[in-house]
Amino acid sequence: MTMPNSLINETSPYLLQHAHNPVHWYPWGEEALERARREDKPILLSIGYSACHWCHVMAHESFEDEATARVMNEHFINIKVDREERPDIDKIYQTAQQLLTRRTGGWPLTMFLTPGDLVPFFGGTYFPPTARYGLPGFRDLLEQVARFYRSERAAIERQNRAMLDALGRLAKPDGGATEPDASVLHGAVEEFAAMFDPRYGGFGGAPKFPHASNLEFLFHYHALASRKSDGGERMRAAGERARDMVLTTLRRMAEGGIHDHLGGGFCRYSVDERWMIPHFEKMLYDNGPLLGLYADAWHITGDPYFREVAEGIAGWVLREMRSPGDGFCSSLDADSEGEEGKFYLWTPDEAQGLLDEAEYRVFSLRYGLDGRPNFEGRWHLHGVRTVDQVASETRLERAEVERLLASARTRLLEAREERVRPGRDDKVLASWNGLMIRGLARAAFRLGRHDWFEAAADALAFVRREMWREGRLHATWKDGRARHKAYLDDYALLLDATLILLQNRWSGDLLAFAQELAEVLLADFADTDAGGFWFTAHDHEKLIQRRKDFADDAVPSGNGIAAAALARLGHLAGNERFVQAAYETVRAAMGPLSAMPHAHGTLLIALSELTDPPPLVVLRGEPVAMSAWRERCRKALDLRALWFEIPDCTTSLPPILEERRTRLGTVSAWLCEGFSCRAPVTEPETLISSLNVAAEVR
Repeated sequence: MTMPNSLINETSPYLLQHAHNPVHWYPWGEEALERARREDKPILLSIGYSACHWCHVMAHESFEDEATARVMNEHFINIKVDREERPDIDKIYQTAQQLLTRRTGGWPLTMFLTPGDLVPFFGGTYFPPTARYGLPGFRDLLEQVARFYRSERAAIERQNRAMLDALGRLAKPDGGATEPDASVLHGAVEEFAAMFDPRYGGFGGAPKFPHASNLEFLFHYHALASRKSDGGERMRAAGERARDMVLTTLRRMAEGGIHDHLGGGFCRYSVDERWMIPHFEKMLYDNGPLLGLYADAWHITGDPYFREVAEGIAGWVLREMRSPGDGFCSSLDADSEGEEGKFYLWTPDEAQGLLDEAEYRVFSLRYGLDGRPNFEGRWHLHGVRTVDQVASETRLERAEVERLLASARTRLLEAREERVRPGRDDKVLASWNGLMIRGLARAAFRLGRHDWFEAAADALAFVRREMWREGRLHATWKDGRARHKAYLDDYALLLDATLILLQNRWSGDLLAFAQELAEVLLADFADTDAGGFWFTAHDHEKLIQRRKDFADDAVPSGNGIAAAALARLGHLAGNERFVQAAYETVRAAMGPLSAMPHAHGTLLIALSELTDPPPLVVLRGEPVAMSAWRERCRKALDLRALWFEIPDCTTSLPPILEERRTRLGTVSAWLCEGFSCRAPVTEPETLISSLNVAAEVR
């Protein structure tokens, strides 16, 4: 067996997958960088993640190959990076790869850096072992890059200077001095409508990603348009269009193969426009926002199908993704037994052998087992017929079809559990946990699921206990080790999640934690000159670029989340500094936001809430009585509304909340927008009337 390389002491499951390669891998750090400088060898930087199918392919083809490893070890200092642990490094070199090749990035990312300045002079993504797909063979490429580095140093230095200049310009998007302008919201809806696929949902063609931030913005726009009496018929029509785009997309996704019809949850994206065949990896960061969206869809429509999908996501997360101590693990692999998607695939004979005749009949019609195979000679389940269509074809009552389908799904899931499972990346990421905590808490509030709220609260308690040290956050945790200084996304997403938890159950401790997170954002990440927040803290390791990103990526924009969360917290706690920081962030982003609204869904939400603050309801009284108010008012709360129940016995409140008191044994409610509040009311019906019942759409 090959002796382990320097990755053996890492915690990242991805890095540990490569710890026994014959390649002399190093983690990113001073030991490897200093050796590259000392020996004047270029750095081969390879970035990926544990659930990535093509990362596995390249590892098996090249990094496990002795002959390829010899070339790598002779000519390069080889560094492996888990993009989930070090998004700061990944973001920089993904951008550099696109500048060098004029192609989109992806994983595995393969970059060659000069050792003195760490600037990439060549790169790409996946390279096959021998020339194919229009790509050079990896071993031949290694030899060519090594020769080029030795013979063309002057040309490389010139190119590196140009690269650094380009990265410097890109690091600070030019927002100018443009004031936040709500008209951008209306233009964004029109842009989304032009991109919308009315047949299959989603925006654009294949491959299709959920883009949950854009869907959430469209729901928020619908709520805004429904409430604004001065919006006019055109805005109301745009709001209805926005809602319909989201509902169509959510329904089509849930019917497609991107949705796991047996185990719940969603895969990362679909390779086709119909959502039928996914890229099979399941990521925590997708499923948290989607859980919230499906709960919102149920709140808006009352359609039990949306509730069923939300319950499936939550069921999968709580069953399969909890770590010891109640944090949430990162992802499930695309592959099992060396094959992509094998865990999820069926044949008709397999299913027929596990189900009785009546179950198989309805199941095969519903999920396509009566048709042709759709993935490499096997069947991947997707919704071919609706429940009503199956009932019509079989001449069964709808309720009987649903009973048979539920029974069939349970039997097949039990059988699937006996298969070799995809690998689970069990590291805990603060930012992705923030997304799942928020999704569970949103869904708990909408659907009245106390157990989901408790799971979300337990996860936040885990992050605070294991990843919060001396007033600062760590980005990742595994096997008892918290590592890497946290990034903007970690703080912003946890702040946002904490505020949603506070809407389920008030806690002075959680409010204090939210304020602490906000203060760190302002102290350690704020760009006090131009507005907005840097991705890395002021004392972070110096890299070739310090980024300030406004666009959404695989996760929502840290700047967008920070702006919205700071504004909400500022209005709740009466802290004008938080609101001003949110305003300056949106102001700084108006240039790119106006140019490409579809890339900035999270910042569109922040812009919406700054230019038209959402309803904020503060209740004071006895907890049981306030809970009864919530149940009576729940349907009147649109998706933008904030709801906080503060028991009368609560102490150490901010002054703006301390002064809102009520008589013993009663409940009083204050309805606010921004810092402006109406007189308190003491009857739920009065509050419902004030909340504008027109926001409720059925």
